[in-house]
Amino acid sequence: MENAKRELARLLSNAGIFLAADAAEAAIGGVDLNLIVSKLIEAKSGAEGLKIATPGDVERAVSSIEEDRLAKTPKPVEVSRTGSFVPYASEIEADYRIEARDAEQTEGNVNGFVDYFRNRLSRLRQVLETRSHTVAPSIEALKDYAAGREVVIIGMVNSRITTRNGNTMMLMEDGTAEAKVMFMKAESREGAALFASANRIVNDEVIAVRGRLSGPFVIAKEILWPDVPIRERKEVEEDAAIAFISDVHVGSKFFMERNFVKMLEWLSGNVDSKSKALAGKVKYIVIGGDVVDGIGIYPEQEENLAILDIYQQYRVLQGLLESIPDYIHVFVLPGDHDAVQMAEPQPAFPKELIDMDRGNIHFVSNPCNLTLHGIDVLAYHGYGLVPMIHAIPGLSFIHPEEVMIEMLKRRHLSPIYGGSVIVPSRNDNLVIDRIPDIFHTGHIHKNGISEYHGVHVVNSGSWQGFTPYQGKRGLQPTPCNLPVFEAKSYRFTTVDFTGVV
Repeated sequence: MENAKRELARLLSNAGIFLAADAAEAAIGGVDLNLIVSKLIEAKSGAEGLKIATPGDVERAVSSIEEDRLAKTPKPVEVSRTGSFVPYASEIEADYRIEARDAEQTEGNVNGFVDYFRNRLSRLRQVLETRSHTVAPSIEALKDYAAGREVVIIGMVNSRITTRNGNTMMLMEDGTAEAKVMFMKAESREGAALFASANRIVNDEVIAVRGRLSGPFVIAKEILWPDVPIRERKEVEEDAAIAFISDVHVGSKFFMERNFVKMLEWLSGNVDSKSKALAGKVKYIVIGGDVVDGIGIYPEQEENLAILDIYQQYRVLQGLLESIPDYIHVFVLPGDHDAVQMAEPQPAFPKELIDMDRGNIHFVSNPCNLTLHGIDVLAYHGYGLVPMIHAIPGLSFIHPEEVMIEMLKRRHLSPIYGGSVIVPSRNDNLVIDRIPDIFHTGHIHKNGISEYHGVHVVNSGSWQGFTPYQGKRGLQPTPCNLPVFEAKSYRFTTVDFTGVV
């Protein structure tokens, strides 16, 4: 109980609310803490000055959660269906496997973070060692090597600076020692390319560097990233299709509900003959997080909300999910707007929040590995995209697919510590161990599709229109564009629902 109270205090402090010391532990026992936090954020949203959650506030929040649970009924959504529509996907058996990436909880102290980064280094070192046969056993071993010797070292990037001479110096460590790696500014084509590549290195990623020893430095000649090997195209016998959705933001004033319902009608065969065949192939839908807009996610959010109750947001979502034909299997991830812990990996939605008794609706972790009709899908909401955009020259919010390719090269979903909140655990479950056929994200609200080493990358945009928050940051979303992957022909088609209402 005491641990639950401490965790509640920590979660509330992240939202700018302080938990009163005399709050009773018994009041929160057995109740999802994130739901309590959502209720208290909602209750304190209009308060000025110091925000304190009193014992009475906590008890009212818990009582409200129980009332919501008892009264929870999905909102009906009217979706017209055509009786003549016999979808191909309804006649084939579902073939899917779910591999969650839940974090292995630790005490949350310094040792937990040490274990987390050691695990990242160890696993990515194994990948890099397959790319070079002359790797030094450790950075510490360099002290025994003669000057001028060529070496390959593997380590985690600690920092990178520009020297007075305009060169780039990087510090790498591997738990045994630290190496100073120098990238010399050069005029030759090869030297200039290497120098430019050095400026794309980000803190906390794991790389290999080939270079020559010179005093206290390793003079770099080549950078090796873990990278993904070339993926061969799968041969799929049945012509099943996978649709990708993200960032629905139910509850927002800017949620484009009529367009979303038109998409649901499309799935039910209420379409023109040109795209009816494609709609009939859809056997799976992956929904990549931010399914609701949430409560208290950013300052003054309530001004942009059409639904001010977090449970009502999920009830409306449930009604939408209920309207999807039952032969289509749906896999729903949480995102940073959803009422689960924000730290990654995020667990699946708890039943206290959304409880659906339908065998075709699956609530999964973020990130999550899915195998759908033999196609391996790595689904990730995409919070780690933003720090990558800020850190690597040339990346932008306009082309999220380019950022995703950089993640594949690094074999990690969020390599920069501090860029996203992480759960310290013995295993870094943001490492990309299994090479997917499709890598799916959202979060950026911008559609993007590309291919890298045989891996299809897709950002599925959003179903939320242009918001004031996006306007302040110069972002241009592309809502209501549905990417659909046809497994047999191994290609993407984007169905545009922007002009349907």
